[in-house]
Amino acid sequence: MLKATLRSFFAHKGRMLLSALAVVLSVAFVSGSLIFSDTVSRTFDRLFASTAADVAVSPKEAFEQNRGFSSGLVPTLPASVAEDVAKVPGVEDVHLDVEVDNLTVTDAENEPLGRTTGPPTIATNWYVSDRSPVELSDGREPAGAGEALLDKDTADRKDIGIGDKLNVIAQPGTFEAEVVGIAKFTTTNPGATVVYLETAAAQRQLLEKPESADPEAGDAAPATSVSVDAAPGVSDAQLKKRVKEALGGEYAVQTADEQAKSAAEELGTFLDIIKYVMLGFAGIAVLVGIFLIVNTFSMLIAQRTRELGLMRALGADRRQVRRSVLTEALLLGLAGSTLGLLSGIGLAAGLIETMGLLGMNLDAAEMVVSWLTPVLAYAVGVGVTFVAAYLPARRAARVSPMAALADLEIAEVGRPMRVRAVLGSVLGVLGAASFVLCATADRTRDSAVYLVGGVVLTMLAVVAAGPLLVRPVIRVLGGWFPRIFGSVGALSQRNALRNPRRTGATAVALMVGLALVGGMSVAAASMTKSFDEEIDRTLGADFLVQSDNFGPFPREVTERVRDAEGVGLVVRQRFAPLRVTLPDGEKTSTSAGAFDKELDKVSRLEYAEGDTGAALAPGHVGLQRQFARDHGIRMGSTLEVEFSNGKKAELTVGALTKQETSGGFGAAGGFFLGMQTLEEYLPGGQEAVVFVNAAGGTDVDRLRASLESGLADFPQVKVRDQADFKELIREQIVVLLYLVFALLGLAIVIAVLGVVNTLALSVVERTREIGMLRAIGLSRRQTRRMIRLESVVIAVFGALLGLVLGLAWGAGVHEVLALEGMRAFAIDWTVQLAVVIGSVLVGLLAALLPALRASRLNVLAAIAHE
Repeated sequence: MLKATLRSFFAHKGRMLLSALAVVLSVAFVSGSLIFSDTVSRTFDRLFASTAADVAVSPKEAFEQNRGFSSGLVPTLPASVAEDVAKVPGVEDVHLDVEVDNLTVTDAENEPLGRTTGPPTIATNWYVSDRSPVELSDGREPAGAGEALLDKDTADRKDIGIGDKLNVIAQPGTFEAEVVGIAKFTTTNPGATVVYLETAAAQRQLLEKPESADPEAGDAAPATSVSVDAAPGVSDAQLKKRVKEALGGEYAVQTADEQAKSAAEELGTFLDIIKYVMLGFAGIAVLVGIFLIVNTFSMLIAQRTRELGLMRALGADRRQVRRSVLTEALLLGLAGSTLGLLSGIGLAAGLIETMGLLGMNLDAAEMVVSWLTPVLAYAVGVGVTFVAAYLPARRAARVSPMAALADLEIAEVGRPMRVRAVLGSVLGVLGAASFVLCATADRTRDSAVYLVGGVVLTMLAVVAAGPLLVRPVIRVLGGWFPRIFGSVGALSQRNALRNPRRTGATAVALMVGLALVGGMSVAAASMTKSFDEEIDRTLGADFLVQSDNFGPFPREVTERVRDAEGVGLVVRQRFAPLRVTLPDGEKTSTSAGAFDKELDKVSRLEYAEGDTGAALAPGHVGLQRQFARDHGIRMGSTLEVEFSNGKKAELTVGALTKQETSGGFGAAGGFFLGMQTLEEYLPGGQEAVVFVNAAGGTDVDRLRASLESGLADFPQVKVRDQADFKELIREQIVVLLYLVFALLGLAIVIAVLGVVNTLALSVVERTREIGMLRAIGLSRRQTRRMIRLESVVIAVFGALLGLVLGLAWGAGVHEVLALEGMRAFAIDWTVQLAVVIGSVLVGLLAALLPALRASRLNVLAAIAHE
């Protein structure tokens, strides 16, 4: 049996190779993501460990902030802290650190040096120590204000040399600096654009002076942290304890290990995004690959009916036959997993090179392949093939010894189809019920759970009942074939109808990817329409001034806006990270929008209770009505609020809005308050948006030109009207959609392989039939056309199933979005039409090789084929 199994496996190696591609792809993405994330983690762990001070002292933040709604404030501590720490026993050396990333650096042509997305632009102070990650490679150190170093990678990329001028747009104000030296990274370059200043200059030019600063006490020049080196014989833990005792617990004190762990956790967020995206690719490949492998093994077993029957006649029992098929699956899984693991290493190397293009210089020679990676790779590869081959193996075991006497396929009509009908119906009803619950749920989390259940159940329902839909649907789809293509068209339609299970399984693999494409396109179109309607309904300003990455910008920008000719009204918006204690005792971290009192003149809010004046009054706050209902908050309720600097306040609820989306008012709850309240508790923040209205009699086009001219020195901000703002939102949604389409493109590629595999095996199965057709006059061209038409009708069948299912899924996603206020429903018919046209092309592409092979069969050899 083992010899027969191996001989059978290698006899069908071409078919097995196509099936193995699905395993290769899924294993490649699993192993590649693990290798890449492990390599980056190991590299940065070494970087953090080698550059972290023995002990670091930094400002204590009340809670972790939502980085998407930053106040723009840089937490600082007095420079005098370094003097206090220097007196602690066991301290060998102390350094002040100044590091900010809420700034923009431009060259002489006013072009930003940093990238608009990805790694940040950082300005920091220059001092040399044993832990410095950089060294001076050219020029000299900065000696005072107006001088700077630039990292070598940025200097090379932007062609900047010693003597060139840089403009640094920082929170306190813009200043010019001359490049006097180039600093080269001696370790991994994290990809950031880094400008180094002399320490005193960095303190003065990068950081705001605290309002309580006392120059005589040495507090006029703050810092962002203090690095402490331990004396010989003093451990980091001992030094940390002594420093904390000396400072009285007012600041955060961390050892080198704790700093490295904290930095690694922040990096982990970035790595998780890449890992989950790649694992998403792997999941899609696994799901569609299962259909491909099931179909391949089913067809191979059907073609080997006589062979299997002969084995049974010679004494092989059912268990041996089943074991034989599963052994072939094991060989396929091992081969696919090995190739997938090797491909994953190549994929990880490609990702490392890609990160190099983004400025993160990793060394591919230091690639990390932990023991867990190959274990998971083989577990996924072998597991997928075993799961996929189990049902065909059971089917093979049921082959009767009498099948060796005739050229038969395994007959599976009657009861099994009835079982499919019942199972598909039950799953379909359960899926529909889940969608109904999704639509009627009043909490987003519950609705999302029902949505997932509905998607899974309806997909399984179509998988189960798909073969039952083959005959009625393909009779309609292929009904016009005979009229246009004559007998060739009739043959192609009948071939597609010949084995409903095979056709259904082939189409379902394509259906999964196209259903997700259709569903996501409906979700994206609905989100876009909802945001458009929200902007039309609520935005009343002529223009908005905001940065490309939605981050805060210096107040200097606001002053330029005020000075522009034709400006009538300016309303500022800032973000304020909050931790709110709700009446039910729950604490939630969110962000509030803070506005000037003229908010009503640039925004049209709908209130359930109260008004803008009450919400923006000192000591008051406004929020969404629904959030208030969910947490027992009423008009006049008092909320205990903690700001990111640790200051606490009791704010009175002055208004409840009908807004169902957070819009520009922050994160969860739609909290918003007055600028006066914010300045009392969290002063000195940066604007996130500036709303501008034209003065009476000023043409808006003229105002726009005036604003753009006044802000020419600030390339990080843009002037946008309503149409521009809508386009910006659409671009954000489209980026997400393209990522999803890339995931699903992989599913479609594997589905194409499935169609190719099915047609190729079908050609082998029908060799004698094709030979007879050729013998009675069917030309090579007609043979190719017959195979192509069969492929197209299968692909279009899968596309139609996918579109119907995708529209249902998209409607479900819309119900979840509606609970977040995005109630508009829209269908992008362009995408739906593109799916149908694309499915025709997929069918034609998949049929190329099988059709060519069929047309080249030797007629006499084909007739004699067994």
